[in-house]
Amino acid sequence: MAEIQPLLNNIYLQVEDDEQQMIEPDKNIATRRIASLDVFRGLSIFLMVFVDYAGSSLPIIAHAPWNGLHLADFVMPMFLFAAGVSLAIVYKVDYLARKTENRFEATWKAIVRAAKLFLLGVFLQGGYLHGLTSLTYGVDVETIRLLGILQRIAIGYIAAAVCEIWLPRQAWKKNTFLRNYIWHWFAVIFLCAIYIGLTYGLYVADWHFSDSYSLSSLISENGTTIHTVTCSVRGDLGPACNAAGMIDRYVLGIDHLYQKPVYRNLKECGVSKGGQVSESSPSWCYAPFEPEGILSSLTASVACIIGLQYGHILTELQGHKNRLCNWFLMSVLFLVIGSILALIGIPINKSLYTISYLLVTSAAAGITFCALYLLVDVYGWRRVAFTFEWMGKHSLSIFVLVTSNLIVIALQGFYWKSPHNNIIYWIVSHVVQK
Repeated sequence: MAEIQPLLNNIYLQVEDDEQQMIEPDKNIATRRIASLDVFRGLSIFLMVFVDYAGSSLPIIAHAPWNGLHLADFVMPMFLFAAGVSLAIVYKVDYLARKTENRFEATWKAIVRAAKLFLLGVFLQGGYLHGLTSLTYGVDVETIRLLGILQRIAIGYIAAAVCEIWLPRQAWKKNTFLRNYIWHWFAVIFLCAIYIGLTYGLYVADWHFSDSYSLSSLISENGTTIHTVTCSVRGDLGPACNAAGMIDRYVLGIDHLYQKPVYRNLKECGVSKGGQVSESSPSWCYAPFEPEGILSSLTASVACIIGLQYGHILTELQGHKNRLCNWFLMSVLFLVIGSILALIGIPINKSLYTISYLLVTSAAAGITFCALYLLVDVYGWRRVAFTFEWMGKHSLSIFVLVTSNLIVIALQGFYWKSPHNNIIYWIVSHVVQK
């Protein structure tokens, strides 16, 4: 854990900064911390914990079933944004950008860090711990989930790191900020173009899958239900026939996807309070779907690269006013473009990580970071945000212990006479489910 902790907390550099002081673009910047970045990360982890535990009682803050934007849908983009900002600071040291041999070394270190985070995500979300109602553990390698939250952050991290280490940049020129990192923006356009081409260009044929738990008149010899989903389309953005799901089924295998997709909360699926899909529901309601899938990882990586550009503003521009103005203008631009795309028919969709969702949530993350920077680093309200700052410094540990239910599962291991007589089971049965 000690080796992995720096990956999410890496270089949330804190500067003792007030209205008269400015961050100088020198090599010592990599030894400091930015308090508002820690606070931003802490706010992100707090929101994750809040929506995870309160979302079942307050559906309005849980993930939107498909199209739309709820509070929970802002969390992942905030994590990716913070990772990008952090990378800009850690790679500020000039030798990483100037010497080829150090580029190879930096790339290798980034790959190792991303691999550690990815494997930790597989371990935590692969089914090793069996949840609140079970005292067993173990992993069925035939159904282990391969992608997830930490895996997505790892992918975004390595994509942004490669851009920062290898893509050329111009010498700093005043009032031409975007031109200094024009190759980064070309990378953004390139990734978005691939995403759009695959999303709207791939032909999605009819597909079928087996399910051992549903009721159906079409039963195979081994007792499982065979579902058929009729598609034969291109460019569909619905839950049944989108290209993202098809890619994941072919590459990862349907058994390695997320087994309880959020789209089951749609009215078409008619899910009961116990989480059972109605027998009369469309066949795709029974199918697994990976919200952190391969295709959507392209635009998720773009979110991290966008955070990288906010970090460049932090490290390159001097003075609070210049930074805040550039951050705010960039955020407003993203918000306007994302809103226009949503209005012309590209839905805001977290599961597909659509371009409109990418831009709107990146804008929200940017505006939030502006506000926290103004309050914490400019006006010095650091004591007020102390809790969030502490959470930000220990974000990975909190994620592992709380949002992955390790603390919860550990607590439920203490029971009175019967395994069901534990405090966690009592809270779930008497508070959450009422």
